[in-house]
Amino acid sequence: MKTAVMRSIKARYRTRPDHPWPKFPEYAVFRHQGNGKWYALFMNIQRKKLGLSGDGSVDIVNVKSRPELVGSLRMKDGILPAYHMNKEHWLSVLLDETVPEKLVAELISDSFELTSCP
Repeated sequence: MKTAVMRSIKARYRTRPDHPWPKFPEYAVFRHQGNGKWYALFMNIQRKKLGLSGDGSVDIVNVKSRPELVGSLRMKDGILPAYHMNKEHWLSVLLDETVPEKLVAELISDSFELTSCP
């Protein structure tokens, strides 16, 4: 799913990912072209670091969300408190088919809007 979501972002928002951390070259940040703000961060994280059972890692995307929605969104399977981000404003979304691709796209769209210049 990660590849499909990233392709969709590139087409819809006309932005390309950058890879700001040499230590983690597979991490990809999508930013607004005008203000440089992040609206999506793709990472591959150990399941245990996310509080998930099992071994290995999972692909996630961090997105910004409205604080009044964060709590209810985190009640859905596959939507977690943001890894390494402000948990009041950001979410981590599993990209392992737990969250429907349509919902992932909607969350990215909201994140894009929330991080746009006024």
